[in-house]
Amino acid sequence: MPIPHILTEDYNYSLPQEKIAQHPLEERDASKLLLCKEGIYSTDIYKHLATHLPTNSLIVFNNSKVIPARILYVKETFGIIELFCLEPIKGTPYEALQQQGRSRWTCLIGGLKKWKKETVLQWQLEGSKNVVEATFIQQNENGFEIEFSWTEDTKTFAEVLEVLGQMPIPPYLLRKAEENDATRYQTVYAAVEGSVAAPTAGLHFTAGILNDLQQKNITQAYTTLHVGAGTFKPVTALYAHEHSMHAEWIEVNKSLIEQLIKFHKITCVGTTSLRTIESLYWYAVTCFERNTIQSSDYILPQFIPYEHDKPPSTNIVFSHLLELLNNNHADSILFKTELMILPGYSMKVATHLITNFHQPKSTLLMLVDACTHGRWKDMYQYALENDYRFLSYGDGCLLAL
Repeated sequence: MPIPHILTEDYNYSLPQEKIAQHPLEERDASKLLLCKEGIYSTDIYKHLATHLPTNSLIVFNNSKVIPARILYVKETFGIIELFCLEPIKGTPYEALQQQGRSRWTCLIGGLKKWKKETVLQWQLEGSKNVVEATFIQQNENGFEIEFSWTEDTKTFAEVLEVLGQMPIPPYLLRKAEENDATRYQTVYAAVEGSVAAPTAGLHFTAGILNDLQQKNITQAYTTLHVGAGTFKPVTALYAHEHSMHAEWIEVNKSLIEQLIKFHKITCVGTTSLRTIESLYWYAVTCFERNTIQSSDYILPQFIPYEHDKPPSTNIVFSHLLELLNNNHADSILFKTELMILPGYSMKVATHLITNFHQPKSTLLMLVDACTHGRWKDMYQYALENDYRFLSYGDGCLLAL
């Protein structure tokens, strides 16, 4: 199957600033939920989500936790330098956050011209003797390599960021992070630190919704995809396939693979959960073809679906993957994915998607088009005409794929 050549401009639409939700609603589950049945759109709220999902099905959540990845260095003499921690130089985000004494990260830098590279930035953490330093190492392909070090070397980098960092709310909110963002730009089930952007479809969920799902015999499963800054990266290429996807870490437990075999109706909460389980399928295909588990530094290629005309069934490759895991006495899988889901892609695992409304000309909007089979424009027009709130703190929709 050839890689589809799709014009990026086809995914442009007019999004007035007043349609972008600047703050979350007071109640998480009060956000609107757009429904589509037989081509007819209607509106409910997230609080009633369980009534719209199939009984005896599986729902998959991304339990990655957002870290306070934005660090500001303020000097009256020249203003502000902003460091945005994207990803560690080595290892997974979770591993790097547990490092003590020092940690190297790829960062974006705001106000770069103000930083003389031989100057070490320094912070005295309030209420402690801990002094944090940032040393410029070099530029790399994704940003700038920065080494952080701190004097209280029994502290982890996660503990340092908790004091020094700010929540990395999206730039389109056009405001500074507020105290409320520390909890509301985080899902109620967030557990594994490592994301620099929230898996936003999950922001609507509450303990009440999770209980309603349980009452309806909808099994809840969790996986981890650490959202990288690539989620903010606009597609600037003329054709979508010319865009380079940012690799993101995925961790999947063996129990989830068993559940994906067991259930035929599988709802993904957010594009990150969908991208995780679709990436897992293609990872399983590579293991099936090579009859071995890939190493943890394996990166799933961006266009792997288009290299296979007749890939094996999900049950075949997932069953084989379980066998390989059992033979290796392994309980989980760790790898990176660059998978790009473009219109024309046929979902291998997911049958339903819960997602927010996305930015124009974004890879997430192209993924939604693949899920709606070309109906995204009508759906987005309905949302705009009916006062839906867009982007991270906005409303969402439920799609049958």
